[in-house]
Amino acid sequence: MPEAQLDQADIDVFTPAAEAALAAFPIDPVDLELIALSENVTFRVRHRADGASFVLRLHRPGYHTLAELNSEPLWTRALNEAGISAPVPMAARDGGHYVPVTVAARSEQRFVGMASWTDGELLSDIIDATQDASATARHFEQLGGIIAALHNQASVWSPPAGFTRHALDADGLMGEAPFWGAFWEHSAFSPSEQALLKTTRDKVHGMLQRYGKDPSRFSLIHADLHPGNILVGQDRLTVIDFDDAAFGWHVYDIAVALKYNQTEPGFDALQAALLKGYRAARHLSDFDEALIPTFMMIRRMAQVGWLHQRPEIDAREFMETAGPEVCRQCAAFKPPI
Repeated sequence: MPEAQLDQADIDVFTPAAEAALAAFPIDPVDLELIALSENVTFRVRHRADGASFVLRLHRPGYHTLAELNSEPLWTRALNEAGISAPVPMAARDGGHYVPVTVAARSEQRFVGMASWTDGELLSDIIDATQDASATARHFEQLGGIIAALHNQASVWSPPAGFTRHALDADGLMGEAPFWGAFWEHSAFSPSEQALLKTTRDKVHGMLQRYGKDPSRFSLIHADLHPGNILVGQDRLTVIDFDDAAFGWHVYDIAVALKYNQTEPGFDALQAALLKGYRAARHLSDFDEALIPTFMMIRRMAQVGWLHQRPEIDAREFMETAGPEVCRQCAAFKPPI
């Protein structure tokens, strides 16, 4: 989702809260730098003693409960133990992972967490910078492999007592109040289009219920695992940004990874490469593969719902493409189950 441009006003608003949060962590901080501003606010900070860098994130208010936030580092730690590179959380001085701070300029409270910093280049930037189709295919094959590794871990992992995250299941994606917002109510749609989307929502909801939640296809997922959330280092790929991690379908993760390149001329080759990498590490049935277009449609609906909840974001250009796309897909949709 879009990030705001950084300016001095943003630094002045959020830096005091970040500085206050740092006092709760076992670090002697220097070089605190605001690096990203979306719904979460992200800083980079360095430890004076050894020069190690860390990510400090002020989480968006109202998105996750403290229990849900505390569950995220439990999973990322388990992923690292399974050989999947992910941010390593830093515990606060009191043993917890998140501390509350007040952003005085906005009269809001946020929870703040810290994790290790990972050097590398975003896979999305590497893909955008190359004109070599074979190199891009190799990157997507790598991406497929890391998604499969994550699903392998999640399918057999038993979360500890108290672990809780939201669910992107039939209700979470296509219910009366989906987690990312009522996409069919977006003002860009006409009344007839809204009716079409609502009817399709009900059809997809029934399909997802019939699809079921067997652990072979439904477990913890990243839920936002596109190339912009993969860091390429010298010797490994690192999965970042677990803020949307949820219980959901594995095919949703695959669809998210592919959605951002769907309109490119070589998309079929990219999908084939990603699935080759995935199947080298984990089974994916032909039936599950056939559901990828449906889950890409679901992803687009979720994005529209996200924007519907945030009218302050100028999404006219996005909706000029996404609106007609969703309506065409809904008009053609026939439940495969």
